[in-house]
Amino acid sequence: MKLNVLIADDDLRMRQLVADILKEEDARIVLAEDGAIAIEQIRNEPFDIVFTDMRMPKADGIKVLEYTHEYAPDTLVIVITGYGTVESAIEAMKMGAYDYIQKPFEPDELLMLFNRARQHLHLINENKRLRQEVEEIKGDEIVGVSRIIKELKDILLRVATFDTTVLIQGETGCGKELVAKFLHKNSSRRDGVFLPINCAAITETLLESELFGYEKGAFTGANKQKKGLFELADKGTVFLDEINAISLNFQAKLLRVLQEGSFIRVGGTGQTRVDVRIIAASNTPLQKEVESGTFRKDLFYRLNVVALEIPPLRRRKEDIPILSYHFLNRYCARYGKHIKGISSKVMDKLCSYHWPGNVRELENTIERSVIMETSDELRSIHLPKNEGITPEIDRLDDIVPIATMERLLIEKALRALNGQRAKVAEALGISPTSLWRKIKRYGLK
Repeated sequence: MKLNVLIADDDLRMRQLVADILKEEDARIVLAEDGAIAIEQIRNEPFDIVFTDMRMPKADGIKVLEYTHEYAPDTLVIVITGYGTVESAIEAMKMGAYDYIQKPFEPDELLMLFNRARQHLHLINENKRLRQEVEEIKGDEIVGVSRIIKELKDILLRVATFDTTVLIQGETGCGKELVAKFLHKNSSRRDGVFLPINCAAITETLLESELFGYEKGAFTGANKQKKGLFELADKGTVFLDEINAISLNFQAKLLRVLQEGSFIRVGGTGQTRVDVRIIAASNTPLQKEVESGTFRKDLFYRLNVVALEIPPLRRRKEDIPILSYHFLNRYCARYGKHIKGISSKVMDKLCSYHWPGNVRELENTIERSVIMETSDELRSIHLPKNEGITPEIDRLDDIVPIATMERLLIEKALRALNGQRAKVAEALGISPTSLWRKIKRYGLK
């Protein structure tokens, strides 16, 4: 982004030196010859960065800093100080200056400071954008900005209004229950019960009695009739998670519920009718379960009226920043923390990790980091090593990087013109300052 930069210094040569160094850094430069003019400029237009000398007539650097913090708190102030005013610069840092640089300085020293400030501004703006987007998220809404998630939301909104069976497939931790809740809340059954059941966590005998209920005397300890979860969820939605874990025997009984809307309580003889919408989920492809003989083909076809595939997090990495802020807000509120943002270093780690545990693993990671963080920015995060993960890199053996070509071209020009930098810069069509910077970058002599 193009930055607005104000340079305030009563030394004309210093103003011009800073301007010359920064002029190729995609920045709009404004000059001020004393503190009073600098304050007037800040009053009249917004600046991203202000470079101010400590000692100036009419208003010194401290006054410029104080005014900037009061009227333009998002502007970064960098103090330029001489040898005798370093203590004042440190005091300015305590008052909120972003950083300081001591005269005389090398051009690359100033450039490093400027680029660090630019990255800091980018992080601040990204934090604001993500926080704004997160604030617009309501309740259990599906969070994401990727094309995959946008297309999934569109499909869900179309499917939700129809009272049909839905099969959700995807890896563990990718958000299948959240998708099921989204379907329920956007359906005509939204005022009814949403009942999630993890089929893998309940034994077969207990699963049948829990779902269908039982009659008095059906087994030892059955002292009275008990309604099952299907009856309790009448006019609502039942979410059967990990349906691939149920036995073939129970699959036949579940098929009857789907086909006829009725079941028989354990120990009973009469039919009990129920009006529920079934949403099922599997963490393995059910088609493969059918082929292997562990899942009934007729039940699969009955469930597979509308099939949805939830992509793993590694396939939609552009959603990681907004998900991270979503969980940051959630756990800051839960634990009474006041963490305002996520450092660029941490965000880079989050975006480069492969997330085998998907969104659930990301959520747990952010929760743990929020608990451990003591500053107002998430600066530390611990991730497992990416063992066994091979990055998908296209082979580009015949392509030479631009930086390599640039270095070779500069070396050739320096040799041809006997190291005369002014002539080299002219021949290459760049400024002497830019040439000097590139020579330093590539370590050329």
